[in-house]
Amino acid sequence: MSPRNLLAPTFARTRLGSGPGLLLAHGAGSSLAGTYGPVLEALAARHTVVGIDYPGSGDTPRSTAPLSVDDLADQLIAAADAEGLDRFAVSGFSLGGPVAIRAAARHPQRVTALVLTAAFPHRDNRLALASSVWSKIAASGDRELLAEFQLLMALGTQALESMPTEQLRQTLGYVAATAADGSSEQTDLVGQVDVRDDLAAIKVPTLVISTTDDRLTSTALHRHLAETIPGAQLVDIATGHLPMLERTEEWLQLITDFLGNHNA
Repeated sequence: MSPRNLLAPTFARTRLGSGPGLLLAHGAGSSLAGTYGPVLEALAARHTVVGIDYPGSGDTPRSTAPLSVDDLADQLIAAADAEGLDRFAVSGFSLGGPVAIRAAARHPQRVTALVLTAAFPHRDNRLALASSVWSKIAASGDRELLAEFQLLMALGTQALESMPTEQLRQTLGYVAATAADGSSEQTDLVGQVDVRDDLAAIKVPTLVISTTDDRLTSTALHRHLAETIPGAQLVDIATGHLPMLERTEEWLQLITDFLGNHNA
């Protein structure tokens, strides 16, 4: 077994449930609850779930320095150490995907499986532009504008167009009120991260869940993950960037079936 991470855990963390270990890495501009909240209890019914909040999310203070994927991955492993987990699967959503990949690359003897949803190995031009605009809006402090941009980019066409006007207004208000204080720094990292060199060395069972109506992370990026990680399985889900909101039960089933099939 690879040595335990000696880094002290400094990020806020959550532990729920019992059973095989499962680490959760959330998306940029969100939090553990914001990303995994709709499925958290169901995952904890089968696993010992441990997740962290990045700087500026949840109860983790905002960082005064730029974020790095190494720091996020190391803190995820530090949280597992603090909770006594030696081996674990890792589920990463969006920015949490490269965080999960880096954790697996650094601790290959401890990670048992990967589930990567709406994830990316590096930025393409669309993601670079989107993350830049997102970061600038977040830094401006205009939460209403930030919420409008997030819903425009993150919701799939069917989910967005099916909302009555009043529901859309209420949703915008909720998104504005719950935006992570560290959204600017987290989306800056989205535009910089590159884990392509890690992919070929990943040896654990991997599920790549491709969100097929995604305006942020393209299906080409999802396919690149599946084609480069040895033996990775690719499945589609007909949503925008937010399957936890658009097709909650279908997303949960994909995760739990895969982990169950691999005893993780």
